[in-house]
Order: sequence, then structure tokens, then C-alpha cells
Amino acid sequence: LPMAFRDVNARRHIGLQQLSSLASTGRTFLGPMKSHKFIVDESTNQSTLICSAVRLIESLDLTSAAGQLLNETIQAQNKEFKTGMSTLLFLVGAWSNAVVECLQQNVPVPAIVSVMSEGLNSCCERVQCLQIPIHDVKKELCSSRVRPKAFESKTGQAGCDGLTNPWNLLCFQRDISAPEKVIPINSSSHQGDDCHFNKCLVSPLSGFGSVASLVKAAGDKSSSVLSGSGVTGSSCITQKLTHSRHFSSLGKSRISSQQVNFQGYLSGSSADPCGCYGLGCLAMALSHGNQTSVKLLQSIGAYQQEKAECSGSSQINITEIATCCVLGLPESYSCVSPGFVTLVSPEQATVIKHFADKPLRVLLMDGDLTEQYRHLGFNRPLNVRTILEHPNPQGSGAGDAWLSRMSDILMSFEVNLVLVKGNVCENFMERCIASRILVIGCVARHVLCAFGVVTGAQAVTYLSQLNASCVGTGAWAELWKASDGRAMDLGELVPVRISTGGIPLLTAVLTTALPSKVQLLEDQFWTLLYRLHHALKDGKVFPGGGAVELLCLSHIQVLAEQPEPLGNDKGAREFPSPWWAEYKSIVLQALGSGWKRYLSVVLCNTAKARSELEACAAVDHHLQKAAACGSPSAYILEEFRRGGVLRGGSDPFPDQVTDLKVCDNVAAKTEAWRRALDLVLLVLQTDTEIITGPRRNQLLNSPVSSEFMFL
Repeated sequence: LPMAFRDVNARRHIGLQQLSSLASTGRTFLGPMKSHKFIVDESTNQSTLICSAVRLIESLDLTSAAGQLLNETIQAQNKEFKTGMSTLLFLVGAWSNAVVECLQQNVPVPAIVSVMSEGLNSCCERVQCLQIPIHDVKKELCSSRVRPKAFESKTGQAGCDGLTNPWNLLCFQRDISAPEKVIPINSSSHQGDDCHFNKCLVSPLSGFGSVASLVKAAGDKSSSVLSGSGVTGSSCITQKLTHSRHFSSLGKSRISSQQVNFQGYLSGSSADPCGCYGLGCLAMALSHGNQTSVKLLQSIGAYQQEKAECSGSSQINITEIATCCVLGLPESYSCVSPGFVTLVSPEQATVIKHFADKPLRVLLMDGDLTEQYRHLGFNRPLNVRTILEHPNPQGSGAGDAWLSRMSDILMSFEVNLVLVKGNVCENFMERCIASRILVIGCVARHVLCAFGVVTGAQAVTYLSQLNASCVGTGAWAELWKASDGRAMDLGELVPVRISTGGIPLLTAVLTTALPSKVQLLEDQFWTLLYRLHHALKDGKVFPGGGAVELLCLSHIQVLAEQPEPLGNDKGAREFPSPWWAEYKSIVLQALGSGWKRYLSVVLCNTAKARSELEACAAVDHHLQKAAACGSPSAYILEEFRRGGVLRGGSDPFPDQVTDLKVCDNVAAKTEAWRRALDLVLLVLQTDTEIITGPRRNQLLNSPVSSEFMFL
């Protein structure tokens, strides 16, 4: 093949420059005041709103080798943790620039790789002292908070734990269509509106005055979580930003590993002195400003906790959670609904109206419902995802004989509801609608499993395998109702709810009037859910607000002053001692510059500093105070307890003790650091870019042709 190649390991390393350029596009994603970005598809003129590194990288044209490596790194972080991608992306750019500066100072590549790797390992070990056990989270987060009056009852006793009764939560939609165990309500608090309240949802973002009256009407007044002024006990609504992930000034898993025990964390919540009950305090600390998802997550946690107490086990189970995005409603209508909520066509909605309260016979299909579908075999290959098995995935050209035969099979077993994991043939869908059979495609595997356990249905790959023992019973379907009790008919797609008695499945219904925000809201919800999941799985969290990064910078200063090599560094034996001391200081400063830039950019993004120069000065000031304290970790933890580790010069209340703190995941943060540095060092150690194929001819006529050698 015709080839061309160029030397990429010059002092201006091309691969590192490409990484830096790509990473700079996600600079505004750091901090709680993120700047959203529009991604516009020129071919369709459609746009979507993004606010995450994953969606950004997916939308970029990554033709370079370095860009493809960056995409793989971010996708790996997203697959494992669902958080930390923005940090990873930024540090890739910051450390790429730092390494280029080292190259310009003629620091050998082996020295850069060795010192940076050992420096990061040392920092990861050093910051372990900042880890806060889950059982101590409430004490740490609430150490400076004052108990809200809204949680005081007339008798002086603490109000009920709102997170142990999901029906009292602000965004839980009561399942009124299926028989459920009703939680007793204090008879003294019964009002005429309590029945209406149980039937409707109250959103986390609706008018707080009206919500407070509904809560008091539905339950005991002493357990109300809202005061008339609209201040919540667990998340005070103030004019200043209170949920900053970084600088608040006011205050590899399979299904089995998705279940995390949280019984110990919830224990003792009734004695909470600050009104921060159950998972609410931890979820709020991990939310990084996303209040809507916090309310939804509190409802989910409370519901699963109640179910766990009944079954004798206590765990949070991600596999029992689904999401559904409903267009045309304000975001204040978002809620958690028992069962499976999904979107169907108006024709399918007509079939559901015909069902009324009729019990349905359920069929589950683990594959596509098309004539051309063939499964991959029982031993499915790992890391293989089938995108398209046939040029026409809808199978619109299916033969009449196949359509008639499949329809006869469903009717012979009196099946009313078919849940399909994959695609569904359009012609077959139309025939089923005519026969009043509801077929829903693209259903997640964990949803199929949930219905299979409760209804007794057994999933089949082909309809020809169907027998009487595979059909489940007891399911029902209805149109999903909004907070005012009316079924939603929004035109093209209609939300419906499918459930059955005893099913543990919950659906977070995310509503918005803007189509471009659909993906954004769903990403934010799953991010917070996985943050909580990993926090419970790790059993510990990091203090947020820049605490961990500040300790890393302090530790880097200490390492740079030490004359001896880092750890068991092999690089120290490859260079003369005077050279090693000089390289070590330069490279460690480069490593620390990545975290310093990270903190400075977030200070600027959150308006805590007017410029990066002022932000750097604020960081240096805290580093000096930490060093003067004698114990940097003790200083940082004390600042965290006061509510903000870093405070810029632009902060109007620099000495105010805040009432709300934030936390970060331990494993996700440190793994994002490691992946970022590993990628930078991998690209650093490449020396040649070899290009094959027809692109060679394009390079011959390009402005950069002088950089290549053509063979």
C-alpha cells in the first residue's frame, strides 16, 4: 500500500497538541455553572443540547489517531462510572500542555513518564486521608448546619423521616391502579384533599407555597418538609448558588454488582439533628446542583428501602430503575412512577384505552420481532453489539404468510401484551393493533426480567417457540397521567404505564417542553444515580469543593523539595543524580500545573474569580496557609467543614460559614486522573504517524505535505 509518515515526537509533539485542542472544547463543563453547547447536524438541521464530555466527544469528528484514543478513554470511564468524564477531558488537555512544556525544556521522555507516573501514584495514596466513610457523611456534612424550624413539631419532637415514606415525597406518583399496601396516615391530619394528593404527583420544582399546602393536607403537619416560605429542610433555596461541586460559598459491574447495601447508612436517621434524613443528605452532596434529580432519587431510594425492609434485604438496585422522557410538559412535572412508563403511538394508545382495567396476558421476546431476525447463539460473543442484521430493520417487506402465522400464534394463546427487546416489524405492529394486541419494542433487558419474575412469563427468541408456560399473567396498562390527573395526549407519542402487582420496577419520568433537552435531562439523572451507587459501593466519599485537588498540589510541593527519588522509580537509575533532581522538579511542577489549572478554571466558571490570574493567586494563598498549618490535610478538612475549601477574591462573603457541602466519588475521581495521565503518556511515547490508503494523495496536495515522507 502507498504510505506516508511523519515524526510526531518533535518538541511540539503533534499528538499532544491534538489532545489539547480537543480537550479545550470541554473547558466550560467544569464546575456547577456549566455552559451548555448546541450540537447541530448539518444534514438535518436538527440540534441537541449537551452538557457532558461524553456527548461532546460523540459529536466531534475524531479523524485523528489521538482523537480516537481520547474517545475510547472517555467511553471507558463512562461505561464504568458514568461520572468523571469532564474532569478526565480537562486534565488530558492540561497535562498535554504541561508535557509539551517539558519537551521544550529538553526533558527526556523517559523522565517525564517515570516522574509523572510515580507522582500521580503518590498523590493518590496521599489523598486517602481525606476519605469520609459513608456512615460519617451526615456528621461531616451537617456539622455546621442549624436544624430548620420546618422539622419541629408542636410537641418538640423531630418530624417523621420523609425518606422512609415514599408516598410523602414531593415527586413520587402513587400507584392507584394496582392493589398496593397502603401506609397508614395520622387520622388527625386527614383532609378532603388527601385522596387527591395520593392520585397526583407533586413536582420538585413547582411552586413551593402550593406544594407545602398539599403536603400538609396529605400527611401529618409535623412531618411537613416545607414551610410556607418555601424553604426545604434538606435543601435551602437561596439566591446564591448552594450546590457547587467545587466551590460552594454558601453552604465493572454486572446485574449482581448493581445492588448496593445501604441499610447501615439509613440506620439512626430518626435521630438526625439537622433534618437531613436517609439518603437525602448524601444524594444532595453528590448532586452538584441538580435538584430535580435529587428529588427523584430520594423517592426511588425511599421506595426501594421500604421494599427491602419487607423482603428482609436492604439494597439499592439500579436494575430496577428505568427512565422515560416526555415532551410537551414543564420540567416541574417530572416524577417517579411505579411500573414501566414508555412512549407509544396514538394507535397503540387506542388499544390501551380498550383494555381499561382488564388483566393482560404477557409475552416477553429476547430479540427482534421481524421475519429476518436470527439470534447470535446461546454463547453470545463478548464486546459485540449487533447494530443491524438486515438492510431493513423494520422488516416492512415481511411476507403475508409470516405475518398471518405470527398473528395466529399470539391469538391462539390469547396474548394481549408483547414486550420486545429489539425492533418490531411495522407491518406486524399494524396487524397486532388491528387485533387489539399491544406490542412495544426496544424494551431494556432488565425491564423484561422484572416483568418475567412477577408475571411468570418466560422470554422466547422466536414466536414459534411460544407455549402456554411462557405466557405471563396479571399485567395491566393505562395512559400515564400528569399531576392534574388527566391522561397526556401530546400528539406523535403518548406516554403509557404498564405494571403489575408487586413489580419492583420504577420509572423516572423526565418531562420537558424543549426537545433539545431530552438527552441532557436523562444524562443528568443517570449521572447522579450512579454517583450515589458508587458512593454506597465504595463505602466512602471525597470532600468536594476542590479539597482533593488542593491536597494534591500541596503534596506535589513536598515531593519536589525531596532530594531522593520517588518510590521505587526506575528512572532515577537511568540518569545522573544532578540531572534527575532537575528533571524531577520540572516534571512534578508540570503534573501539579494540571490540577492548578483545573481549580483555576472552575473558580472562573463559578464567578469566584475575575480572571485565571486571580484564581491562581487564590489557590496559592490556600497552599501557603495549608503549609503554614503544618498539616495540609487537617487544614483542608477544616475548611471543608466550614463549607468551602477555596474562596476567590470576588466572593462577597468570604468568611461566611456555609450550610451545604458537596462530595465526590472516590474511585471515579482517582480513575479519571489515572486514565487522563495514561492517555497523555501513551501519546507522548509515540514517535511516528503512518498513513496508508487513498489519503496519501490528499496529503500530497495539502499545506502540511512538507511534514510527511512519502513512500
